[in-house]
Amino acid sequence: MKSWKIFRKFPETNLYPMKKVTIKDLAKALNLSISTISRALNDKYDINPETQAKVLAMAEEMGYSPNPIAQKLQNKKSKNIGVVVPEFRNAFFPDIISGIQDIVQPLGYQVLITQSNENSETELLNVKSLYENMVDGLIISFSSGTTDLKYYQQLVEQEFPMVQVNRVLEEINTSKVLFDDYSWAFMATEHLILQGYKNIFHLKGPKHIVVTKERLRGFEGAMKKHQLPMDPTQIIDSGVTIEDGKKAMQKLLEQGQKPDAIFAVNDPVALGAIEVLKANNIKIPNDVGVVGFSESRLSEVVQPKLTTVRQPTFEMGQAAAKLLLQEIESSISVPQTVKFSGNFKIKESSVKLI
Repeated sequence: MKSWKIFRKFPETNLYPMKKVTIKDLAKALNLSISTISRALNDKYDINPETQAKVLAMAEEMGYSPNPIAQKLQNKKSKNIGVVVPEFRNAFFPDIISGIQDIVQPLGYQVLITQSNENSETELLNVKSLYENMVDGLIISFSSGTTDLKYYQQLVEQEFPMVQVNRVLEEINTSKVLFDDYSWAFMATEHLILQGYKNIFHLKGPKHIVVTKERLRGFEGAMKKHQLPMDPTQIIDSGVTIEDGKKAMQKLLEQGQKPDAIFAVNDPVALGAIEVLKANNIKIPNDVGVVGFSESRLSEVVQPKLTTVRQPTFEMGQAAAKLLLQEIESSISVPQTVKFSGNFKIKESSVKLI
């Protein structure tokens, strides 16, 4: 028996999807023009109520459903929002994304998420792809290597709705959602000082990002307040990853540098430093105290547990979404800045044992 005969025995089974009913099908069934069908379906003021009732009844009978893409094009909105983040390795950015979704999804928006893996070229491709796919706006946290801002400046000049969150670039004039990095970096450094640490080093992030600048400023402010000697060798370029922290700490030890405390730009860098210190039998916190920033989930797993700064990531995502929706739904856009505060989580890595 040939296989096609098997299918012929079961004509009632939906082995293939049914043909989608279109406006043209409705027009043919009712002997009306396509424009009349369209006006009836879109509840236009100039449609006869009786005609509209016939069209709606036939649409239901034939199983017509509107084409969502066509509707979006007609409304000149895709109801899609693009989100670009540098990485997913830590919970920080997923928490921000959850905050964004919490605001926009109940309003009918979909969130299209991309990540650059800390690669500026991938990031640019992601942004271009989202823009070309007609997202209504963009929320972005820049990668550590982003320095070419030409395309982003063009988007701003075109008044394309865009909001920066966390890792922002001052040169791009958009709304921004920030954390009070200066105050909490000051507090983190002062905590180490009050614990009795004096030769404190700062492992800093990429120099062009506001987060890096503000955390460095907080470190320097606390050292100056307590009149502790400080020279350029105590500020180390490290990047933002665990591997960056490992490389920076290893280089310090190889150069014979002997910090008694480390304030890292973020938790991954702090965790990398801790790994190298432990591998060299340097005791934490008695030999070297360590403080991170951002309260990653790994800060609770590492031994000793990492002292860090908690940021309200979910709420920051919500704020970024609200700012973007204001821009999308308003013809007038004035860049705004929202700044959040946080909590200092003191744990074993920075409290000297008696």
